[in-house]
This record gives sequence, C-alpha cells and structure tokens, in this order.
Amino acid sequence: MSDFNKESNPKKGLEASMSSGISRKSFLKYAGATAVAASTFGLVGCEDDDPVGPVMPDMVNLGTGDIGILNYAYALEQLEAAFYIQVTDAGTFDGDDAAFMEDIRDHEIAHRQFLGAVIDSIDPDARIPDLTPNFDSIDFGDRDVVLRTAQVLEDTGVSAYNGAAHLITESDAGEAYLLQAGKIVSVEARHAAAIRSMINPGSADFAADGLITTDNGLDLAASPADVLSAAGGFIENDIDFSGLPQPQVELRPITFG
Repeated sequence: MSDFNKESNPKKGLEASMSSGISRKSFLKYAGATAVAASTFGLVGCEDDDPVGPVMPDMVNLGTGDIGILNYAYALEQLEAAFYIQVTDAGTFDGDDAAFMEDIRDHEIAHRQFLGAVIDSIDPDARIPDLTPNFDSIDFGDRDVVLRTAQVLEDTGVSAYNGAAHLITESDAGEAYLLQAGKIVSVEARHAAAIRSMINPGSADFAADGLITTDNGLDLAASPADVLSAAGGFIENDIDFSGLPQPQVELRPITFG
C-alpha cells in the first residue's frame, strides 16, 4: 500500500468530518502544452513526447457515470489525507494547532475510507488504485507554507464537490450519493474557513472573499477539468477524466491566490 493511504488511527467519523513558498512550477505543472491534452482528451498529467499523441504512463481512469464521480471525489480525498498525514508526521505545529491538524487528518482519512467503501460496495473492480502524491515542492517544516498549501487544497476540494454535485444521476442511488457528498463538503468548508483563520487570526478571511461570491453568497463551483488541473501538480499519476459527465451549467474558473 502506498504512503498515500497510510493510516493514522482516525478517531472521527465521517459526520465529524498560491502563495509564497509553494512551487509555482509544481502547482501549475500541467499548464501550457498539457492543457491542450486535458481539454481535448480529458487528461491531466500527460506529457506529449510522442508527435502522434500524448504519452500516458501510469494512467488512472476515473470511469464513467456515478462511479466516475465517486472516483473523482475519492482521488481528491486521497490527496488531502496524504497531505495532512505528512503535516502531522512533520511535527511543525504544537498545542491547539497540532490538535486541529490531527482532526483534519482524521476527517480526510474517514472521507477517503468512506468513499472507497462505497465504490467497493458497487463494484470493487471500479475503484481506482492508490495514487502517488508529489509534495516535493512543499517545506513541511514551514508553518506558513503548510497553511497556504492547505488553503489551496481545501478551497479546491470545496469547489470540486460543488461543481460535481449536479453531475450525479437522478436516481435513488444518486440521491444517496448526493446526501453523503453534502455531508462531506460541509466539513471541507469548515476546514477551509478554519485554515484561513489560522493564516490571518481575527480577520474576516474565513469568509473567503473571491471564492464565495458577493452577489449571491454562494460558494465557488468548479468543473473536474479545472479542479484536476489545479490539484494535479501534487499527484504523480496521470488522470483520465474523459468519461465523467460533462457539466450542464456554466462554472466559474478557479482563481486561487
């Protein structure tokens, strides 16, 4: 089993659940030429060394329909769980901050385990494998870098759930998936708000100006293509999301900063 799914004895259940210092090269790893492949083929992380077409080593296919959406969420939860496991192992935080990071870690592990179990209950062969993280650009001994990275990941996660909810099928099973996704995204939003308060205590940053739109008070929703382009720099695997349902509403592009 990869470090991505290393356990840390989660004690919380599911229901409990770019800034300086982050390498821009890593975070925007899949921009430029690979953005063409992503938009054309629904791929993230492919390197176009072949003049005939993109080379796709270690390709992970998310699948189609509701399974594809569940695998999409599962991939993001793998990423977040791996990040917070490394954060807590690094010992950068102490006191209440350390306890808070441990709580987030346990929430993300619970989310990851829950989504994996749901997919297994439908079709064990459909669940994507353990992914391989790439946090080489992150100095886990630097509190500010860790918090800014956490902010990016949490904001990405919230926008991902918001943007994928309407892609779930209108069925009894789909309604059940939507209910559980709503429970998860509410916890992710709490994480995002708390991280922002840790970065700038006593401020109104928890309200995430620019991510929560001022005209209607609704949180940002982003397409799988935008989310995977943003988060893909922290994942070694190439992700094929071409089988996911296409967004039926116009979503605002991600602009994290």
